[in-house]
Amino acid sequence: MAGAEGSAGRQSELEPVVSLVDVLEEDEELENEACAVLGGSDSEKCSYSQGSVKRQALYACSTCTPEGEEPAGICLACSYECHGSHKLFELYTKRNFRCDCGNSKFKNLECKLFPDKAKINPGNKYNDNFFGLYCICKRPYPDPDDEIPDEMIQCVVCEDWFHGRHLGAVPPESGDFQEMVCQACMKRCSFLWAYAAQLAVTKVSTEDDGLVLNVDGTGDQEVIKPENGGHQDSSLREDVPEYGKDAVQEVKAEQTNEPCASSSSESDLQTGFKNQHLNSESQSGCRLQELNAKRFVKKDTATYWPVYWRSKLCTCKDCMKMYGELDVLFLTDEYDTVLAYENKGKVDQAADRRDPLMDTLNSMDRVQQVELICEYNDLKTELKDYLKRFADEGTVVKREDIQQFFEEFQSKKRRRVDGMQYYCS
Repeated sequence: MAGAEGSAGRQSELEPVVSLVDVLEEDEELENEACAVLGGSDSEKCSYSQGSVKRQALYACSTCTPEGEEPAGICLACSYECHGSHKLFELYTKRNFRCDCGNSKFKNLECKLFPDKAKINPGNKYNDNFFGLYCICKRPYPDPDDEIPDEMIQCVVCEDWFHGRHLGAVPPESGDFQEMVCQACMKRCSFLWAYAAQLAVTKVSTEDDGLVLNVDGTGDQEVIKPENGGHQDSSLREDVPEYGKDAVQEVKAEQTNEPCASSSSESDLQTGFKNQHLNSESQSGCRLQELNAKRFVKKDTATYWPVYWRSKLCTCKDCMKMYGELDVLFLTDEYDTVLAYENKGKVDQAADRRDPLMDTLNSMDRVQQVELICEYNDLKTELKDYLKRFADEGTVVKREDIQQFFEEFQSKKRRRVDGMQYYCS
């Protein structure tokens, strides 16, 4: 028995201790994440009647539309009501999509929420995500055969998801960038390289031989690093403006494995200088045309962008025409971003959350309100003191302990009420 007790004691020492506060904080964090992803979508009504929704949470049903069939996407409400017991792929959010649930792509299913749908939605765009495959490696996520821990990042243009190691450039820390444009989309939307030299969060792969910024960039080029880690062309540092030198210094710091200036204040200051320069240039005409006259390089890598970088894109007539031809007009829409969608979800959820205590108080007169608040404060104080005893003794709070507390609390309350004296004037 002594050996068993010792073994149990060692086992308890090895088990992580989780406090009630930890559980509540984790629960709140998960709830906030759910609100961010799902909060902007309706969980009860099919979104089909809204047409192509600017951004919404989407799912693909592997049960109804398996690989080999036509791809289809369903809204949040239909995932609950029509596909609750099915195998679903969570697609996070997609832009400009109309719910397919129950249309001609579903052979044996009628939408319970909005059955009167057109046969197809010609405006919808699909990719391998709708069959549970992601990245250039076309693998599922999570991948049971992939033992390398790696985060998935969504491209803001094609909205596919990519492993960080398959993007050609080491992703910055998650808090250092807001959006990513994958290699294929950077190649298709090559105008973004001119902006990347000024706005992008610069990261160079450790296996890369070149720099991303501030080299002569008429067409795709590769720049070989000199042995000393600097530029081969000494005139470059003289040709670029001050904000360009900052970018060169940042890249050089990464190459020499020195700490890069990543504090929010300094990076924000540098970004401010760059943005100020871009704004001043835009007054003279097409911002993109002026940036194209500067030095930059195109690389076969993804790029990472800070918050509000889209607001720096030129919106002259020619550029807007180009965006339309490339089908990327959404880049000029500040409400297209996932950040805007998540913020809207948080605001909507906060507005919908009703505090039952406040609802009760609002239905009472002033005397009743005061009495209820006093009772609430008494309960909070006594419960805190009661639980503190368990914390001090290091013992576990059991269900019967909580039941005992409320029985004693009710008993005390009855004694207080019975002992009251009432006077009439």
